[in-house]
Amino acid sequence: MIAEAFNYDAPTSLDEAIALLHQYGDDAKILAGGHSLIPMMKLRFASPTHLIDINNIPGLSYIREEGGMLKIGAMTREADLEESSIIKQKYHIFTDATKLIADPQVRNFGTIGGNLAHGDAANDHPAVMIALRAEVEIKGQDSSRSVSIDEFFYGFYTTAVQHGEILTEIRLPAASGNYGSAYHKAERKVGDYATAGVAVMIQLDASGRCSKAGIGLTNVNPLPMRASRSEEVLTGSDLSEAVINQAAQYASEDCNPSADLRGDEDYKRHLVKVITKRMINKAISRAKK
Repeated sequence: MIAEAFNYDAPTSLDEAIALLHQYGDDAKILAGGHSLIPMMKLRFASPTHLIDINNIPGLSYIREEGGMLKIGAMTREADLEESSIIKQKYHIFTDATKLIADPQVRNFGTIGGNLAHGDAANDHPAVMIALRAEVEIKGQDSSRSVSIDEFFYGFYTTAVQHGEILTEIRLPAASGNYGSAYHKAERKVGDYATAGVAVMIQLDASGRCSKAGIGLTNVNPLPMRASRSEEVLTGSDLSEAVINQAAQYASEDCNPSADLRGDEDYKRHLVKVITKRMINKAISRAKK
């Protein structure tokens, strides 16, 4: 199908983009990478009368460590994450995730901010951000605000980004010490949405015990999900096989998958259990290096 007719604006500043959002009201949509919005427009699932393209706004694409945080600009491309030396050295979870997102053509233009702002529990970055305990910066007409990732996703395709606001930055605690992270998803074919996916972050103290854990689940809950019980059983533990098995079991019990063409509920819960165990062990191995 072909998208309905729309007007196009390409502002060169955030203030101009936000002013246009207020001018056009609910009929306007932000265009970042476009790999979620444009297909929806072609299928007539979304029919904005105004597209506001923010690709010409400077200063929204960067990856840097600053003030004890890793800061990622909302317009940072998936390919930028793949090539970043900071990411390759310390934040392996992004390397894991980006190579599983669609194909090189999509990764060359798709943005991390757009991935999150789309609000789709089937996307990969929401679970990653949950595991890493991220927060997002949202800019409005008169002010900016920070929102914890746990308070960011409201519902199906609905996030804390309100009309007249733009997601500008993602921040997460910088990696330090014995820190490891990992992500994997099961998919029917390369580039497909996850049948189930698991993101894990593990921090070890000097004695090798787990001082901090984060686990996010992909596409097995109506909203991107934190596996809280799994995190709790890992934190403070010696990360024995029994503890890891218990964390994996909790993740499979606490998720809420729906039966579809990718599998039934029992199959998806089994995948969550298997992948959680593997990603915990992978994150631990990376933390010990």
